[in-house]
Amino acid sequence: MAWKVGAAMAVLLGFVGVGVGGGGGDADPRRPGWRDAYRPPAAIPFPPGNPYTPAKAELGRRLFFDPILSGDRTRSCATCHVPGLAWGDGRARAATRQQGDMDLRTPTLLNIAWQDGPLGWDGKFRSLEAVAAMPIMAPGNMNLPIPQALARLSADPTYTAAFAAAFDDPAVTGERLDAALATFERLIVAGPTAFDRWIAGREDAISPGAKRGFDLFNGRAGCAGCHSGWSFTDNSFHDIGVGVGTDIGRGRLKPSSVALTYAFKTPTLREVGQRAPYMHDGSVPTLEAVLDLYDRGGVERPSRSRSIKPLHLSATERADLLAFLATLSTGAGGDLMTASFAALPPAP
Repeated sequence: MAWKVGAAMAVLLGFVGVGVGGGGGDADPRRPGWRDAYRPPAAIPFPPGNPYTPAKAELGRRLFFDPILSGDRTRSCATCHVPGLAWGDGRARAATRQQGDMDLRTPTLLNIAWQDGPLGWDGKFRSLEAVAAMPIMAPGNMNLPIPQALARLSADPTYTAAFAAAFDDPAVTGERLDAALATFERLIVAGPTAFDRWIAGREDAISPGAKRGFDLFNGRAGCAGCHSGWSFTDNSFHDIGVGVGTDIGRGRLKPSSVALTYAFKTPTLREVGQRAPYMHDGSVPTLEAVLDLYDRGGVERPSRSRSIKPLHLSATERADLLAFLATLSTGAGGDLMTASFAALPPAP
């Protein structure tokens, strides 16, 4: 699978700096300021401790798609994070290797490079580099102890050569395995959409209804309080009133915080139209049902975010919000990979 990073810089960078026009007589006067907050970034951020290199990214790509990292060689990272399914799996909950259900829905990897702070629905991972070991070792997932994974890779001369190219040393270590996978995953970037073209100043890129939905999203409905910025997430944890279950989310790790009981990480809304069902447990089947949840204010309980209140949306407002959300998907169908890799260069 051939791909390049950097050559297609203009795909998104061409949008930066384009003037923003008026946007219609019914526009909220705050709209121009809101639009500025959704400008695309200039480059993909990489941490100082794991800088980007092409060799490391290519090693990570190979590892991501290779079932060598599962005990019976039938699963890979791409089993759950499918490029053609917006880097999720389209299921309410991720499938175990025995084809049962895991506890949580597979989160998308789109724009993972911009996810600051703890990762995972409940924030159990301190960084992207800390994520891979758990699914690789989990008995219900890839079911391969890390020492065995490293032994397999070390016995493959093509992998030792790839590790040597990426790290100037053929030694295969857990830290290097994590670093390579994380480097590749940071290159998974959402492609430009009709919304991005509108943000760049092309007034006819989205419909009048979608523009009204944008105003509602940022204004009365308050959606942008959590789904903010170019990646549409505040990278934080909130109880939004999803139905009561046994999983209390972030509260399990922070039991002294009432506000974090039933709190789960805010997901990006990029490619949201291709990522049903919704919520951490896949309990909300459609975007229409998501609006129903917010419209009634969800389950009232002490931990529910104070910003979650019944919205009492009109039929027109609901239609406008759905029209706006539709502008956040590329419409690329089963092939998001090209858009993802072509979107932005890594930071120098």
